[in-house]
Amino acid sequence: MKSRRRRRRQHRKLLFLLVLYTLVLLLLPYVLDSRKGGEEAGVPRCPSLASSLGVWSLEAAAAGEKEETKALIGTGGGASENLQNGSDFARRPPSLREKQHIYLHATWRTGSSFLGELFNQHPDVFYLYEPMWHLWQALYPGDAESLQGALRDMLRSLFRCDFSVLRLYSPPGDPAAPAPASANLTTAALFGWKTNKVICSAPLCPGAPKPRAEVGLIDGATCERSCPPVSLRQLEAECRKYPVVVIKDVRLLDLGVLVPLLRDPGLNLKVIQLFRDPRAVHNSRLKSKQALVRESIQVLRTRQKADRFHRVLFAQGVGARPGPSLFRAQAPGPRADYFLSGALEVICEAWLRDLLFAGSSPAWLRRRYTRLRYEDLVLEPRTQLARLLRFAGLPALQALEDFALNMTRGSGYNADRPFLISARDAREAVHAWRERLSQEQVRQVETSCGQAMRLLVYPLSGEEVGGGGENVAEGKPPGEKLQKGREDASKHRPR
Repeated sequence: MKSRRRRRRQHRKLLFLLVLYTLVLLLLPYVLDSRKGGEEAGVPRCPSLASSLGVWSLEAAAAGEKEETKALIGTGGGASENLQNGSDFARRPPSLREKQHIYLHATWRTGSSFLGELFNQHPDVFYLYEPMWHLWQALYPGDAESLQGALRDMLRSLFRCDFSVLRLYSPPGDPAAPAPASANLTTAALFGWKTNKVICSAPLCPGAPKPRAEVGLIDGATCERSCPPVSLRQLEAECRKYPVVVIKDVRLLDLGVLVPLLRDPGLNLKVIQLFRDPRAVHNSRLKSKQALVRESIQVLRTRQKADRFHRVLFAQGVGARPGPSLFRAQAPGPRADYFLSGALEVICEAWLRDLLFAGSSPAWLRRRYTRLRYEDLVLEPRTQLARLLRFAGLPALQALEDFALNMTRGSGYNADRPFLISARDAREAVHAWRERLSQEQVRQVETSCGQAMRLLVYPLSGEEVGGGGENVAEGKPPGEKLQKGREDASKHRPR
């Protein structure tokens, strides 16, 4: 009995000592902190963790931008002016610049190649032309909506100058080869490489006839002869040297997909969305129908999912489709025309979704987004180019301004070669659809795209005053225009 009692007392002592030792270990850091004095009393225990977690909330991101703006304004009298015109980034020394990324958000036949070429010509820009073409070709016939997440992940890698992602979507090599051909991809595998200013000039191309800083179109045949392909690793190294990276593509149909990238503090991403009169888009698509059928099918496969979008719009008071779609009611007729017409309807629905999303987005996101009409760009190239360069933080160049002006003052529309970037008559390009589309085709487009056209201030047939529409490049705020669009739509809502 005595031995049992003794063992129990020993166990209790041991348990007490163990608890006491644990408490000492837990309290020791707080005791040591309290002994450091009042000089560090106001310092938070883990400031880096708090800032890292806070930056992912929308409110914190907006607050962070406000604090950065106040700091820049406080550094000098001219800083506020730089912030207003967007040129602060361009005027900083290169060592102090934060790398800027720009995504040109567009769709087929909206004039996006011309817009992208303006950035391709700027000597401070590393430009990629439609790199997501590789993904769509590799995953055909996947529908456009299902590929949006993969497009976003690909964009993230490309903006970080990591081109290894292209190997995932390169054409398969010889099955008998010991290693896949994609392991040794070169610049010759990139879509549109023959007109890329970085690839077709020194140092990647020592024999290039023109230096990188010289503004002017690249002749694809000359680049192919003079510039041997180089590895993607060399292209990645060049990409990291440039302060601004611009990517243009036409396959991302949902602006909301880019929100995770816009919120990423390491990317510093901005979006320029390009629109064009849907009637002009339809006319241009018909001129190049054979080249667009394959991708139109991929867009058309999202039609069933797009129907749900109209039910959501109706529930929110924006209004459903004004009537049964004429594209769906008509007989298929020529299959290519049917695919192109149906795809345009889905594209207009995506435009409407993007416009509503941008109009209701928080202030921090609206500062990273701007929209542009093709008509305004080609009719007022100097004004719009200056606005785009300010938004991208790029310095203005007289040579680039002259280039933009000359490209919109050509001798004709050149509709026979729609994919060739060349000087064109801007006014003819804007109004060519009036002569080439029938009244029935115009009515079909306006029926399916009418809501987006109203928000973009494209007058419908019979509403035109002067034929050009209102210039909305720097007009009313998006929210005010979208509110007016909702009111107009509510007037036509079925009761």
